Amino acid sequence: MDSLPHHLNASAAMPAWLIAELRSDHAGETGAVMIYRGILAVTRDPALRDVATRHRATEEGHLTLLEEILPPARRSRLLPLWRLAGWLTGAIPALFGPRAVYATIDAVESYVDHHYRQQIDRLQAEGRLPELRAVLDRCREEEVHHRDEARSLSARPPGLWLRLWCKLVDRGSRAAVAAARRF
Repeated sequence: MDSLPHHLNASAAMPAWLIAELRSDHAGETGAVMIYRGILAVTRDPALRDVATRHRATEEGHLTLLEEILPPARRSRLLPLWRLAGWLTGAIPALFGPRAVYATIDAVESYVDHHYRQQIDRLQAEGRLPELRAVLDRCREEEVHHRDEARSLSARPPGLWLRLWCKLVDRGSRAAVAAARRF
């Protein structure tokens, strides 16, 4: 991903709601990098390792962009928790194989699509920061690509336990965003 225009690095000029959202985005991308590290720590499946390696590189690019936008003092104070939660969110399904991992990616990225979309829509409605809006939209599109790729690689619909896991992942994502907005 390209570097940001210099004026986007000045978070002091951004409204409080946007700082909170960017803090949650940074926390989420930190967790996303760790999801793929967790998958790679556990799986030996070559195809799944390829997917996880490619997705991790994309998430690292998103994290780098958000680190350019959001100074360290404005980032979540709970980053160690987000790293651990992300790693477990990747490692646990990897213990059960590709199907569980792909369902997990689908659940995470479905929420992330919605989360980024809300920010993009609000920036659009307020007529604010079109360059930032474009960056967020590009990140969202790449997350949607991850979701769609995971869906296409799923052999069949998830069973009961996997659906319950995915609900837990969705609820955990929602709770993490709410906490990261504040802390």
